Amino acid sequence: MVEGTPLRMSAKTAVAVYPTDGTEPVSLIRNAEAALKNAKTTGDRLLFYAPYLTDRANEALALENQLKRAIEQEEFVLYYQPKVDLETRKLLGVEALIRWQSPQTGLVPPMKFIPLLEETGMIIEVGHWALRQAILDRGLWLARHLQAPRIAVNVSTVQLQRSDFVRTVANVLKLAGTTDPGLDIEVTESLIMKDATGNIGKLEAIRDLGVRIAIDDFGTGYSSLAYLTKLPAHTLKIDRSFVISMLEDPGAMTLVSTIISLAHSLKLIVVAEGVESEEQAKFLRLLRCDQMQGYLISKPLSFVDMTAWLGRSRTEQEPVRRSS
Repeated sequence: MVEGTPLRMSAKTAVAVYPTDGTEPVSLIRNAEAALKNAKTTGDRLLFYAPYLTDRANEALALENQLKRAIEQEEFVLYYQPKVDLETRKLLGVEALIRWQSPQTGLVPPMKFIPLLEETGMIIEVGHWALRQAILDRGLWLARHLQAPRIAVNVSTVQLQRSDFVRTVANVLKLAGTTDPGLDIEVTESLIMKDATGNIGKLEAIRDLGVRIAIDDFGTGYSSLAYLTKLPAHTLKIDRSFVISMLEDPGAMTLVSTIISLAHSLKLIVVAEGVESEEQAKFLRLLRCDQMQGYLISKPLSFVDMTAWLGRSRTEQEPVRRSS
């Protein structure tokens, strides 16, 4: 009881046992703390120390130090994956994807480092860089008189929760030097629902700056239809897990069809992610999906390769076809 108010508390316990887990107090405490950190992540109420927990912690610490150096040395790059019209295959936009060009290991996929960036808060700096670089890259395409597509940049929970997020985006948009910055922001539905009222207000402010909003990975999290009707969104993206399984799973096919109908009733453009075959594209077209993105059209491309593609598209004046 605290000043007459009952507070219900829970605890997580981590245990290191002498002498198996250490013979000195310092090593026992360090190993118990490693187990406790893991218990907080896994949700275990009670966890005994095991050597792999220290190995995991050491690997995470080493990776964190490498990422700090990567930020300082500007080792991050943006790759671009095209989004095309399902009927005409005309290029309509690209999604910017962060990659880490490590001098030691080469190109590192995002799942290897994005979670740690978010956990440590470094995603703030890297996310700001991604927004800025996307605007600069599009400016270079325009300067070369290419038909520059809109660029969609993913925003993490950590970024959106910051009170200065809208101001940060506004400052980045000044680099565009045009009334239409050609920028889209992609946020997951689960991210929005963590603070629906506050996040909707921020997204409305972003929209007023000329930025379009896309709801990413739709169908994978919990969302309220009441809030969905209030979102200042322009686009809804169907998660790739549904697209991949819809030909074999009638339930997934029904869900994809329902999402498309729901989105259209809300006057939203629908993008299917992870399209890998012409058969998938055929069914999505029959379901009246608007756009698609995936390896059927192209893998994510470096800035140089994307620039070359835009150059070919301008010369050939033809719709986009499959790229290796």
